[in-house]
Amino acid sequence: MNVSVAPLAVGLSQARPISVAVLAMGGQGGGVLVDWIVALAERRGWYAQSTSVPGVAQRTGATIYYIEMIAPDASRPDRHPVLSLMPAPGKVDIVIGAELMEAGRAILRGLVSPDRTLLIGSSHRSLAVIEKTAPGDGTADASQVYDAANVAANRFIAFDMAEIADATASAVSAVLFGALAGSAALPFTTEDFEETIRAAGVGVDASLRAFAAGQERAAAELKQDPKTKPAAKPPLAKRFPKLEPIGHAGYDALVARAQLLPAEVHGIVAAGLQRVVDYQDVAYGGEYLDRLEAMPRGATGLLQAFAKYLAVAMAYDDVIRVADLKTRAGRFKRLRREVRAADDQVLAITEFFHPRIEEMAGLLPPRLGAKVERSERLAGLIDRGRKLRTTAPASFLLLYCLAGLRRFRRGNLRHSRETRHLDGWAQRVQKFAAHDVGLATAVCEARRLVGGYSDTHTRGESKFDKVMRAADRLAGRPDAAEWVQRLTKVALRDAEGAELDGALRTVETLFEDA
Repeated sequence: MNVSVAPLAVGLSQARPISVAVLAMGGQGGGVLVDWIVALAERRGWYAQSTSVPGVAQRTGATIYYIEMIAPDASRPDRHPVLSLMPAPGKVDIVIGAELMEAGRAILRGLVSPDRTLLIGSSHRSLAVIEKTAPGDGTADASQVYDAANVAANRFIAFDMAEIADATASAVSAVLFGALAGSAALPFTTEDFEETIRAAGVGVDASLRAFAAGQERAAAELKQDPKTKPAAKPPLAKRFPKLEPIGHAGYDALVARAQLLPAEVHGIVAAGLQRVVDYQDVAYGGEYLDRLEAMPRGATGLLQAFAKYLAVAMAYDDVIRVADLKTRAGRFKRLRREVRAADDQVLAITEFFHPRIEEMAGLLPPRLGAKVERSERLAGLIDRGRKLRTTAPASFLLLYCLAGLRRFRRGNLRHSRETRHLDGWAQRVQKFAAHDVGLATAVCEARRLVGGYSDTHTRGESKFDKVMRAADRLAGRPDAAEWVQRLTKVALRDAEGAELDGALRTVETLFEDA
């Protein structure tokens, strides 16, 4: 807890304390923002107090900071206020969410009230663990937060502060501080805010740039008519790479082949081609186009869906892929940028691995791998898990060598299984496309059930196989596509699989009744 009284009193007065709650994740500068707000109040001679309750983990629970500030009573200078340590529902003047869903969490906690609270939030998203681990697209609906905020808050300010922070080479906390100034919710001048940043003495120039941009944007937001203001940030348009040569003979030959496909699918094909070539090699990109070219050209929607999920299926996650991604130079640069490590600072990165025996056996040739996979003794040794510091030479070299096994991937057990499974799916799509394009497209989109790594991949593949068996049973019915889509949706939201099994039993009753 930080409780202090600045020596200089000014003519500002306040009948009751101003309460501020800040919800921020690790790395977003929530602590810095709170320190600035406290220092801002103290510069003007106010009493200020801050407390914080940390979350469970960096993305499963944000830290809640709480600040109360009050001007001294000029008529009774000997009196000192007793300030609260925690926010009370319905009694918070300003709530700041460093990310959109944190603003939503504040509403759920009852910290936001329509008669009192100014809600400030950044509209960018940092996906929660539950969103990342959900099968398919588990991203929460941001429009629900906007709708709730426009009802629950007295005033609501939201814009992409992470984008401004990146553009100004600063942090979200500086943009939030600027938004607070632009809201005019505190009785302090712009100069007071700026001098607070300067007094902190860290990243001053960048912070001032971000502050100014945040202040300007917040002031502009408040001038908009609430009736004409959009209820939610419009969804980002999908950006596909261009299908064009890059100066590599082998890749450019693939591009020339791909350009013969319908123009409507060029964007998704370009993305898929880049993905599979980066995953393996140019020859693998040729296999990708071979499968695409075998599909009927008339149904553009089907071809788009197949191009998308074929690339995902061919670039499956395995130990080789994980090692490759963790040893790329770009990753180390990105991590240094994210933690804002100076050039003269040493950054240590510890990776937590818990591969199953299946992942390690999958690196071996099929016969040997199948034999190793059945060894309980080896499974016990592998299942212990490992911690590797990839910034240390030995651990980095181990992963780098694992990544180098990519050239032998086509001959290992895992690839043979994935290829066999993919072939069965592609053949099913082609068979259905001849008579029912809707069903073929639904079967394509069901492929999103398969993804992830280790146990997640196994569970997803099991549910996918159940849906495919149902698709075979449903083929020929006019509502076959609708049923496959329904089963896919059930499987995506059903982690344990019980709900999917119930839906499959319902499908069986269709044929019993017939």
